[in-house]
Amino acid sequence: MPRRVSIFVTCVIDQLFPAVGLAMADVLERVGCEIDFREAQTCCGQPAFNSGFRDEAASVAKHFETVFADAETIVVPSGSCASMIGHHYAELLGQPESPFHGRIFEFSQFLTDELGIVDVGAKLSTVATYHDSCHSLRELHIKSGPRRLLAHVDGLELREMTSAEECCGFGGTFSVKFANVSGAMARTKIDAISKTGADTLISADASCLMQMRGAISRAGSPVRTMHLAEVLASR
Repeated sequence: MPRRVSIFVTCVIDQLFPAVGLAMADVLERVGCEIDFREAQTCCGQPAFNSGFRDEAASVAKHFETVFADAETIVVPSGSCASMIGHHYAELLGQPESPFHGRIFEFSQFLTDELGIVDVGAKLSTVATYHDSCHSLRELHIKSGPRRLLAHVDGLELREMTSAEECCGFGGTFSVKFANVSGAMARTKIDAISKTGADTLISADASCLMQMRGAISRAGSPVRTMHLAEVLASR
């Protein structure tokens, strides 16, 4: 019987990068999952939570809990949103642990750790480098999984940058409150990407890619950005 998976596409992907959500669904179906998309889904509440608006964030969390109450497995193409739901909902909902603990997975984490899959039959001719998003790396401890998936993409050469684990400077509202610092951090990342000679920058968080795409554009660099799901959906 196919694994039934509910997908949560996140605000950034829903509003700005819908192709990422479609790519994730395509890959999940390719590996034998049955996709469930709940149209009442909204936000995970992270913007309000990180800005100190706990009551507002709790309201969003309660809505999420209602929408996904009976979901067996929820897959998210974002480490920051997956971490928010899996780690911080306990505080917001006044429970010992998040009601989604053990049910919420970041996309690459679900493929490698839950399904045990590293080869999805992807094919993409490119020289790429990978950026570790802060929440995926530091809160979900996702490091090798995305790289193992990329190692099995036919035609892709992965070159590590020196600052792969350094923050890109987005940080949600951080990039608005501290624009100068955020911009400097992004420029540091772009310099590191350039030194690899890669023509494609890959990450598993669209918000990081949005931040770095802006810096790449301002620098006049030809490097393109791709979400991991888009790479894995390539044939």
